[in-house]
Amino acid sequence: MTLLQRDDCHLCDLALEVLAAARAPEFESVFIDDDAALEARYGIRVPVLRDEPSGRELDWPFDAEAVRCFVTPPAADAPSC
Repeated sequence: MTLLQRDDCHLCDLALEVLAAARAPEFESVFIDDDAALEARYGIRVPVLRDEPSGRELDWPFDAEAVRCFVTPPAADAPSC
């Protein structure tokens, strides 16, 4: 799991708080400021939570429940989030 963010980003700080509240599994923080490719792709979309293996992304704004649904694959017999 990767959190794409910027330096000095208030929304990114809020996203970190939400991830903590959701008890999200460990994730890598990637700052897009000095990477032209990431800057072009994500620009003002950050913060974005990205699942690298699947390529799925969760754009801000998200809450703890959305994060839990994003990081926990649904069981076959459970309703999807």
